[in-house]
Amino acid sequence: MQRYFIYLAYEGTNYHGWQVQPNGVSVQECLQKALSTLLRLEIEVVGAGRTDAGVHARLMVAHFDFENNIADLTLLADKLNRILPPDISVYRVCEVNPEAHARFDAISRTYKYYITSVKSPFNRHLKCRIHGVLDYELMNRAAQTLFDYTDFTSFSKLHTDVKTNNCRIMHAEWVKEDETTWVFTIKADRFLRNMVRAIVGTLVEVGRGKLSIEEFRKVIEQKDRCKAGASVPGHALFLVNIEYPAEIFI
Repeated sequence: MQRYFIYLAYEGTNYHGWQVQPNGVSVQECLQKALSTLLRLEIEVVGAGRTDAGVHARLMVAHFDFENNIADLTLLADKLNRILPPDISVYRVCEVNPEAHARFDAISRTYKYYITSVKSPFNRHLKCRIHGVLDYELMNRAAQTLFDYTDFTSFSKLHTDVKTNNCRIMHAEWVKEDETTWVFTIKADRFLRNMVRAIVGTLVEVGRGKLSIEEFRKVIEQKDRCKAGASVPGHALFLVNIEYPAEIFI
């Protein structure tokens, strides 16, 4: 069996997230059906993570196994793009070592969250409109405290099946994109379910003056999801990068 990585992007508005769902269309389901059609064999793909309903990916990675060598991977990517819906696009397909795993071998993931201060019919599915003035300098100071911790239970969805809530955050910063848009970029070795949206929601509370930086720290230290802010909507969240060690590629 040969293992392959697929690099793809999707606009998540019309999907119930990445993972196959019993009562809704998912990105994983669409990709599996397209691969199975082209390769004439039931194909299962394993994603690098699970984005929630409405969340987008500028870069998602998934792997699949196939019993024969695929001679032209560029052609396979082209054929996939012809039959996949217009809101899912494959960048490339490449060979990897048989033991390589899209999820477990990832050494970092990067997300971006977009906040806007104005109403626009053209970005309502891509940015979150926040009313009122936010203190982004204070929000950035609070974001820097994330580096002092590894246990992010306070920002995790309850009753998940993970063994640990520890993550190593490598980057967390708000940057002004234009006159009406701010972008929060966060990079870590792994993320808990709902973690980015909960962090952003709690940082917004800081920006509104409802939480001090010390109170933000206390939220993390209490390890209680009920102490953190509400999760912001998923439609403004993008998975933008996933990194792997070079040695897994052929």
